[in-house]
Amino acid sequence: MDPAVFEEWMMISLVSLLIGFMGFIVWDLAKQSKAGRFGTLILFVVLGLGVMAFVIKSVAVAVIEGG
Repeated sequence: MDPAVFEEWMMISLVSLLIGFMGFIVWDLAKQSKAGRFGTLILFVVLGLGVMAFVIKSVAVAVIEGG
């Protein structure tokens, strides 16, 4: 297997694992602090914006490199 392909697969899988773990941390934080539905929603929206920025950056880099 080519090292570049291996690095790409590992980055995708490990970043996905990190995002899932951060989601668990946010859920646990909201539960322990008794944030309620609105507070939990705000916490996940902020986390979601960070994840979306990562995805948008990856798509933009792929478009620039491919074009």
